[in-house]
Amino acid sequence: MVLASERQEVILAAVRERGTVRLADLVARLGVTAVTVRRDVTLLADRGLVQRVHGGVTLPHRGHSAEPRLSTLAGALARPPGQALVGMVVPTVEFYWPAVIQGAQSAVAAAGGRLALRASAYDAVEDRRQVSALLDRGARTLLIAPTTTTGAGVDLLRWLGGLSIPVLLVERLPPPSLPTLPLDAATTAHRLGAGLAVRHLVTLGHRRIAFVTARFSPTTKALREGWRETAALLELPREGREFEVPPYGSAGWAEAYDAVLRECREAGVTALFVHSDREAIGLAERVRDHGLSVPEDMALVSYDDEVAAASDPPLTAVRPPKHRLGALAAEMALARMHDPAERPVHRVQLWPTLVVRASCGGAADEESAPGR
Repeated sequence: MVLASERQEVILAAVRERGTVRLADLVARLGVTAVTVRRDVTLLADRGLVQRVHGGVTLPHRGHSAEPRLSTLAGALARPPGQALVGMVVPTVEFYWPAVIQGAQSAVAAAGGRLALRASAYDAVEDRRQVSALLDRGARTLLIAPTTTTGAGVDLLRWLGGLSIPVLLVERLPPPSLPTLPLDAATTAHRLGAGLAVRHLVTLGHRRIAFVTARFSPTTKALREGWRETAALLELPREGREFEVPPYGSAGWAEAYDAVLRECREAGVTALFVHSDREAIGLAERVRDHGLSVPEDMALVSYDDEVAAASDPPLTAVRPPKHRLGALAAEMALARMHDPAERPVHRVQLWPTLVVRASCGGAADEESAPGR
């Protein structure tokens, strides 16, 4: 019985020798099923050793000479004029995403194109269905925030990487299992944003800081990681200082928030980093209802800055550059569409900013300060 590693060595040797090999030829040469060959090729492609093409396998992309680039440009010039349709698939049109969508829309419109939006509810199967619908509509490039954390998500990314139109990931990166997937990406440094919040509170004298969230999203995961990393680096006590609460205004929210505040007060916690604004507003409300004060008895910093300024008192907040992220993502996708051959893969990360207001006890200056 031939081992998988031996089959893969045969595949690599054939690709090195011939440049491109048909899957059918590999099936005949190895004497195994097409499913087995496709599995071996997928493993090699995920490791960046080969590249899958329709019906076969070839050497990884190494760039193009001037001749293919000229043919690509000639093909682009031969296309009929008209608006470029840019497809966009996001997990929801609520909370974080409206400003990102608006940024993308403004950039696409400025370039004379049209944005077509679809939502997929954090589901890889629905992601693929919505992308397929946009392809049927004639989308020439695609912005997408796909599900990436499951097996179905990894399969979705492989499929996106093989599409004939440019695909740009928004607020997502391929997992470590797909180290050479050639997809552009525009993301926000959420982990750094958490660090900005914690460091600001530490500069104000707080050492016992808790992290509170009601969100269950990739952003939440990054914020939790950033909070933990920063707390460890600054040697802050953090055992038992992470809380998940129901969304502000949902059933049982007041009792849950009271329990968090009671536990924090008993543990000597003097500051909260909260994802997101709505929950921070709810916590500020409960602090006041118990006869306490923000920030004197409990300082607050929120993450999002969508409605933080309307809180009582106004919330210090970390502000992700949502509108700019959407605009940048669209600009990158359009640039890839017009120069698909020579443009290297771009992975761009934008930093959030800290807006200081009254809820933390620092000087409220209403200025956004990167790295502050």
